Amino acid sequence: MSSTPIKKVTGKGVFVPGDDIDTDRIIPARFMKCITFDGLGEYLFRDVRKTESGEEKKHNLNDPRFAEASILVSGNNFGCGSSREHAPQSILRAGYNAVIAGSFAEIFFGNSTNLGVVCVIASDTDRKIITSEIEKQPELDITIDVENHKIWYGDQSVPCEIKPGARDSLLSGNYDPLDELLVGAGGVSKTAGALPYMQA
Repeated sequence: MSSTPIKKVTGKGVFVPGDDIDTDRIIPARFMKCITFDGLGEYLFRDVRKTESGEEKKHNLNDPRFAEASILVSGNNFGCGSSREHAPQSILRAGYNAVIAGSFAEIFFGNSTNLGVVCVIASDTDRKIITSEIEKQPELDITIDVENHKIWYGDQSVPCEIKPGARDSLLSGNYDPLDELLVGAGGVSKTAGALPYMQA
């Protein structure tokens, strides 16, 4: 059993400025009182998007021009801080399936890949080009070509990087560790059933 292979991700882009955006900024800890991850998308970047009383601040994620965006573009060291899985879960459940950044915190990157959220690295210069084009043309399609290490914006492209292991797992559809557990479920049941203390 495997998930659907991810070779390309296409969508509109939105720029979330800043370096060292940590997981508490991505989703504040007070919104993590949940049994499941359902509904976490509502709280994505809550404190930078809204006031304490819930009024919207001026932010690209609140801008109607970027309402259809599904690819985030940001700075360096994205997803640093606490290793909470809630951060990539909130990104996914808010409708974003990829992040383009200058670099990623290791655990955030791994958690995102396990969810099928594609995280690729692009240089500062190339990200500035992409964000400039997004600002001029919010409707512009951005395509992350995982297989060929490229980010297309319209008919232009820039190079990107992704760790070989993550790239291979996305291309093969073997990025979700739950799939591996389910594949081995029969063997686990057989072994458990053979244990003396598991007998009725």
